[in-house]
Amino acid sequence: MVGLLTGFFGVGGGFVVVPALLLVMRVSMRVALGTSLLVIVVNTALGLLGRIGQSFEVDWVVVAAFAVTSMAGGLLGGRFSSRARPQTLALLFALLLLGVAVATGVQAVPALLSG
Repeated sequence: MVGLLTGFFGVGGGFVVVPALLLVMRVSMRVALGTSLLVIVVNTALGLLGRIGQSFEVDWVVVAAFAVTSMAGGLLGGRFSSRARPQTLALLFALLLLGVAVATGVQAVPALLSG
């Protein structure tokens, strides 16, 4: 199911893998987060390999900006998450998912109404 959602909607990683691991596999939040990061790496590598030989352009400034800020955020988040209770992490993650769902819905409404 995670693969289907990733392929069809272009979503995955933490937004699909973490809830699946928490609800279906009943793993801890820390294990789910670490596992989702590995899934993201594997999924990204396979996606890139699938594009080899095709024509595409890469905006290296954007790549570098995302890479640097992601690394900094990961290091900072790792420090905070090691001190946080698992219940707090689960609540924050749920709120993040809710925020993303609301923002996506708000953006989708005009497109649905117009066409």
